[in-house]
Amino acid sequence: MNKAPFKGIIAYPITPFDQNEKVDISLFKTLVERLVISGSHGIAPLGSTGVLPYLNDEEKEAITEATIQQVAGRVPILAGVSNLTTEKTIHHAKFAESAGADAVMIIPMSYWKLTDDEIVAHYDAVASKISIPIMAYNNPATSGVDMPPALLKRLLEIPNVTMIKESTGDIQRMHYLRKELGEEVAFYNGSNPLALAAFAAGAKGWCTAAPNLIPELNIELYNAVQNNDLETAQNLFYKQVDLLKFIVAKGLPRAVKSGLYILGENGGQLRSPLKPLTTLETSELKEILSTITTKCINYN
Repeated sequence: MNKAPFKGIIAYPITPFDQNEKVDISLFKTLVERLVISGSHGIAPLGSTGVLPYLNDEEKEAITEATIQQVAGRVPILAGVSNLTTEKTIHHAKFAESAGADAVMIIPMSYWKLTDDEIVAHYDAVASKISIPIMAYNNPATSGVDMPPALLKRLLEIPNVTMIKESTGDIQRMHYLRKELGEEVAFYNGSNPLALAAFAAGAKGWCTAAPNLIPELNIELYNAVQNNDLETAQNLFYKQVDLLKFIVAKGLPRAVKSGLYILGENGGQLRSPLKPLTTLETSELKEILSTITTKCINYN
């Protein structure tokens, strides 16, 4: 088992719907292909961007299968399998493994506040049923559960839990993970506005929806970091930071779909209760994307 099969830019595809709010698998494959050919180092379906909680079991499995078919082994796949119950999480994790995913990502979703022991038992139960690696995903803004560094350290004691995705926006947590667990710890940034700071703290990769809109800038930033070219990395980050902040603030599915349409691509529809960006928000996004294009032309 490759304990940490991911590095670099791990792209989140959106889940597109048709006019009747049915999942559009054909369009989804097209969007995944865009991410692969634009240079993303990994594909991660069924995250927040893919509106995982709004899909039923059959739709989740169809998205997982479509991703694996379209990617066809060109880059590793990190499949989201999170669910409120341990039983359902195990079900989706086993399906992802059997379908050919390289790893699964699990966020502890909760209605009732979970204790640390309950969270550890949840991950341990899933890990005991699969052999591929697990990325523990910490994003209290979407899950309602915050896993502090001490808890994440406990999770890494479970053999299959080999990766951490930290999305609280607290850079000190990343420094803690690096300091406490050493240079070999496989932690990943999930907070878009912290992209540069996270790489500086030792993140092995950046899990992001931004490659749907600006893949070249995302990949160039990673390459600059790998080349220890801080000045170039800073310049590249400053060019994209306004967009990174915008898509987080407005909601990734809404913002990415609108951005795709602005770029002349079909991003599909949303599923209720989600609604498109307002006219004013769309104009703001259009201006941000236009400014990025101008900056890139001047930079090159």
